[in-house]
Amino acid sequence: MSDSRRPPEVDRAAASRRAVAARRERAALKRDVSTRVITPQELLRRGLADPLSAAGAMRVTEFLTAIPAIGESKRDRILASLGISPVKRLGGLGSRQRDALRAYLDSRWPEPGPREGRSRLVVLAGPTAVGKGTVAAHIKEHFPEIHLSVSATTRAPRPGEVDGEHYYFVDDAEFDRLIASGELLEWATVHNAHRYGTPREPIERVLSAGGTALLEIDLQGARQVRAADPSATLVFLLPPSWDELVHRLVGRGTEDADERARRLRTARTELAAQNEFDYRVVNDEVARAAAEVVALAARRPDVG
Repeated sequence: MSDSRRPPEVDRAAASRRAVAARRERAALKRDVSTRVITPQELLRRGLADPLSAAGAMRVTEFLTAIPAIGESKRDRILASLGISPVKRLGGLGSRQRDALRAYLDSRWPEPGPREGRSRLVVLAGPTAVGKGTVAAHIKEHFPEIHLSVSATTRAPRPGEVDGEHYYFVDDAEFDRLIASGELLEWATVHNAHRYGTPREPIERVLSAGGTALLEIDLQGARQVRAADPSATLVFLLPPSWDELVHRLVGRGTEDADERARRLRTARTELAAQNEFDYRVVNDEVARAAAEVVALAARRPDVG
């Protein structure tokens, strides 16, 4: 091959870097499935939605062996029974193959679907550092028809925070009174420090007027709301990957190393609870994730 036809060295180097990055991203996705950060169905959805993505470029053999309890022999039997070639990539599956693979996954590791009779009380929860507050703030700014609940807290206001707008700032005695009088829909002690809770009356007022109320709370709070109001719609916010969640937590720079390690341990536990929720939304981009949450909130409450 003459020099005039050989790709420039810079192009080959760039292509090599892209290939390495793609392999790393596929490896991270497989690790997330194997450690149950995301479900196999979620990885399949990502691959089908974007065939050119790392998920879409993943071979179906890699995909299946990333799932716990599936080894190479079992993988080959599954592919044979589903009529899927082992050289296929997730993004290149035909419609019949997609349906067959989805059906297999749902029969072995079913994802819970939304329940009937859901109300317009929408709970947004997820692991630490996933961006719940950022998504909720975007919804408040761009979708004012949705009422974002204001929590009560015993911590002191931070610079720029306004009482009644960001939080209701109360002392311990007042928080005790709110609990005793049943005025909180849920409450919890967060990070072994201050207490946070959701005042019940503003939520009930919005719902009785036919509006939609959004609560941005932690996992234990979401469970309390489900117990107090089983019709509430629960949405779990997922990170694009475990590596991205770690990056976001470290990037905030608001915790020391010990606190970061503790929060990441907590995040693992929180991620394991995602199947308790009606819906899962990936926070890969704030505006897109916020729009998806709003779309779920806008669904008729009697539609599953």
